[in-house]
Amino acid sequence: MSASKKIKLDSKMVQICTHSGSFHADESLAVYMLRLLPKYAEAKLVRSRNPQDWEESDIVVDVSGKYDQVKFFDHHQREFNTTFSENYSTKLSSAGLVYKHFGKEIIQHVLKLNEEKDSKNIDLLYNKIYKEFIESLDANDNGISNYPTEVEATKKFTDKNITLPSIVSRLNPSWNQNPTDKDFDAQFLKSSELMGTVFVSLLEGYGNGWLPAKSIVEEAFANRFNVDTSGEILVLEQFCPWKEHLYAIEKDNNAQGEIKFVLFKDSSEKWRVSTVSVTASSFEFRLGLPEELRGLRDDELSKKSGVDGCIFIHAAGFIGGANSKDAVLQLARLSLVKK
Repeated sequence: MSASKKIKLDSKMVQICTHSGSFHADESLAVYMLRLLPKYAEAKLVRSRNPQDWEESDIVVDVSGKYDQVKFFDHHQREFNTTFSENYSTKLSSAGLVYKHFGKEIIQHVLKLNEEKDSKNIDLLYNKIYKEFIESLDANDNGISNYPTEVEATKKFTDKNITLPSIVSRLNPSWNQNPTDKDFDAQFLKSSELMGTVFVSLLEGYGNGWLPAKSIVEEAFANRFNVDTSGEILVLEQFCPWKEHLYAIEKDNNAQGEIKFVLFKDSSEKWRVSTVSVTASSFEFRLGLPEELRGLRDDELSKKSGVDGCIFIHAAGFIGGANSKDAVLQLARLSLVKK
């Protein structure tokens, strides 16, 4: 295979270079992320292991044995040990390197955010996307296990072929197809499009869905004493994903563990009262709905609770429903009285 093989996507002066031959998820994503930025959107893409091509390029990823934080973004050199920040121990791949240096700019551009006005939200998304997506790609490419120690376990099923790195790997031409440079080049573009589509979908989901939910939960938290003098009940005037945000907001306000119930409308315009788990991954809740009301429904529940318009309380006591906000508020207050 020719080391100097190139793909020229157009005749613009700006040029991105990555290595030729077989490819992986990290450089596939790195190239796509760069091309999200106006500076590189119309750039030529060169796939080459020829140093002359590196020198002629504006940015070089996953090849060259250099990392200078400006032009060269490779992680294969022996002395390389860069991480995303002091909070992480995972060594970066080319995806992590590009994201570390260009991630905030990419987030700002894709979501059309203002660098100064939205700086706090940009920082929040920047760290969240690394933690929940990019880091796993870095670890996979660098052969880092997700487990601190080797644990023998028998899997119930094989899941290796549904991970993004494995899907990208299978996009490489098969060894016995006598693949040419052209074959690898064509498949790399498919791989980059796949990785980029997943990345943008995740970014837009967090930016347009997850992030706006934070404002709703913050407002509900600020108004909690207007709902009940205990300050332990939150009312979301509009349903949104609230659990992750609530834990973060409590921590920011030195109020960890204070909220016991969250009230919100469901998809049928009825109201729900939900308990709050001890931790984000726990099934144990801070305070459950009254034991004597669990498993009851409709008129029986309304009669025994003394609250009109009840629909149900789950047998496990972690959630209940009623026809109105006032009704679920009364159910939550009953629980607080009995704690």
